Amino acid sequence: MNAEDIREYCLQKNGVEESFPFDNETMVFKVGNKIFLLMSLEKQPIFINVKTDPQWTEELRASYSQIYGAYHMSKIHWNSVVLDGLPKDLILKMIDHSYDLIFKKLTKKMQDQILHL
Repeated sequence: MNAEDIREYCLQKNGVEESFPFDNETMVFKVGNKIFLLMSLEKQPIFINVKTDPQWTEELRASYSQIYGAYHMSKIHWNSVVLDGLPKDLILKMIDHSYDLIFKKLTKKMQDQILHL
């Protein structure tokens, strides 16, 4: 998968917005104004940061050398994921999981607004 594939996949989700709040090379995807994915556009190989529940975080890191604690983020919940060599279905599953974790923490009112856009 490349950066455009990730971007298109994220933007297909309900209520997702993209921005560059930190610099011109780190694309951020948010739902309900909360980050669920960050992607560096300048670094190669491409990597993303996604949120996972702690139990799955440990499992992922033990299984894949391309997945490790995200720099400048809670290492309990956030992973950096180097896309090279990972199955596409796993990458998409991690993106979905991160989105779902963030979406579930939004208020019911905000969830309803997003679902009815």
